[in-house]
Amino acid sequence: MIEKRFVGIKELAEYLDIKAGTLSVWVCYKKIPYVKVGRLVKFDLQKIEKWIEEREVKTIKD
Repeated sequence: MIEKRFVGIKELAEYLDIKAGTLSVWVCYKKIPYVKVGRLVKFDLQKIEKWIEEREVKTIKD
């Protein structure tokens, strides 16, 4: 079975536990990686995972 790689705004918003409107604003300001398929905005889950890892806040070691 093929694993789903590209998702839409509603699916990614649910995955990230944020509002779809917030995600739409991020797309508008190009704050999150996305691709256009015709008029549709799609997100590559592999790139989203990398994007999340890049934003990880490291803890301070004592």
